[in-house]
Amino acid sequence: MEKPKPLRILLADDHAILRECLSKFLGLQPDMTVVGEAADGLTAVALAKRLQPDLVVMDISMPKLDGVEATRAIRQAYPQMRVLALTAHVCPSILLHMSKAGASGYVLKCSPLSELLTALRSLARGEVYIDAELRSQAAGLLADGNHAGPWTGPDLSHREVQVLRYLALGYSAKEAAAELKLGTKSVETYKKRLMTKLEITSHVELVRYARLRGLAETV
Repeated sequence: MEKPKPLRILLADDHAILRECLSKFLGLQPDMTVVGEAADGLTAVALAKRLQPDLVVMDISMPKLDGVEATRAIRQAYPQMRVLALTAHVCPSILLHMSKAGASGYVLKCSPLSELLTALRSLARGEVYIDAELRSQAAGLLADGNHAGPWTGPDLSHREVQVLRYLALGYSAKEAAAELKLGTKSVETYKKRLMTKLEITSHVELVRYARLRGLAETV
């Protein structure tokens, strides 16, 4: 039986020490090999084109071209290439932007190396992976796996989604009512329905949920 080929990995991070450590660690894994390293987003895109790796470990904050734009460029040119976002921050908005750019996984830099291995192997199987420390904040963000649109939640009416969008953008019930040409009481009623359907008990959690779902992007 032929032995499976090791996963070909491109590392993109502007911290040289971190890149070197990750390269040595991944190189010790029997099912992985590091084929290239990039210190900025533009180099990452160029190396992805030249080396055609299976997976790209992408730092989000990099010079010349940030991880979001580099991920978008790579995924648009090479849809089969999987990108794992490596981040130092727990920030739902960043996860959302990376998701829309095409990333399929997220790992915190403070997590154990075993988490990185689990994530890479999950992506290689075609799965989506979210670091254990991020799951509570990113719940549902990648649920559909294809990033086709901002709303993938429970069945809501068009009007309910509209109300939820305005709340996500920070509008009060009165302000949302004015924009939607509804009565304030009607908006409050929609808000109560939303909280019941989504099993959410506070306004803050409702807004947070909507923003994680991408509803603060547009109205």
